[in-house]
Amino acid sequence: MLDNSAARRPLAKAGSGRDFFHRAEPGTTSIILPASNEARYIGPCLEALLASTGIGDAHPMEIIVVANACRDETVSIARGFAPVAAARGWRLVVLDLAEGGKLNALNAGDQAARGAIRVYLDADVIVSPALLAELRAALDRRGPAYASGAMRIAPSRSRVSRAYGRLWARVPFMAEGVPGCGVFAVNAAGRARWGAFPDIISDDTFARLQFTPEERIAVAAPYDWPIVEGFSRLVRVRRRQDAGVAEIARRYPALLENEGKAPIGASGGLRLALSDPIGFAVYAAVALAVRLPLGGAGGWSRGR
Repeated sequence: MLDNSAARRPLAKAGSGRDFFHRAEPGTTSIILPASNEARYIGPCLEALLASTGIGDAHPMEIIVVANACRDETVSIARGFAPVAAARGWRLVVLDLAEGGKLNALNAGDQAARGAIRVYLDADVIVSPALLAELRAALDRRGPAYASGAMRIAPSRSRVSRAYGRLWARVPFMAEGVPGCGVFAVNAAGRARWGAFPDIISDDTFARLQFTPEERIAVAAPYDWPIVEGFSRLVRVRRRQDAGVAEIARRYPALLENEGKAPIGASGGLRLALSDPIGFAVYAAVALAVRLPLGGAGGWSRGR
């Protein structure tokens, strides 16, 4: 079933996190999928979502695609999945917003969503069949909880990006934490901790830091997340990531108490360098280039 009732409407303002759940359906899961000119990616993303397994009729699902100021075929491609969604008994909503911006899209999706469980998904992520069911099960608890799957970095054409990705996936924050890159989910008690997403660079970091390390749950099911191609794009995205963390430290310093990152340390860095010298060299070169004064963080972009 396809719901287009919110096509090209302006975004209303949102208050506290509890405002999002005045009409929440406890058994429903809402997947909020912001999309800005994602014609190349939205089809495979939706196809993977609609191939999810382990979800019975007792657990209603809805997908809310929020196309923000798209100038390509994102909207028509997304609406083309209506028959597949209807055959599964899922609700598919496609919001065609005139205003751009990922934060605007996230808030519009939250306001349209019905589910008590919220899954926030980037349009270039490919979920494995079991991921949604495992996220649902992990978040089926009374206390606040945050969950994500096992991130797999999708194959890259660039040798530089492949080397960077190999090393990055092994740093403690990525290998031992629940980073939530590309996809994260929260239950109603967790989502009630904040209202509308603020106008910030790093929405995923902002959401993750609403939860203590003990409240963040890693499920085993994987998902594929692409890394940007080439050295200059890696530097641009890494610079933006660092700027996002610095912004949160400046505007929401109390959230940093929930960080819980394990430091690499000198011995850990040495082990990484010895195990993958090329990956370590590329990773270090990107980190060094980020410190050079070559411009600001820029707007929301994956650097493709």
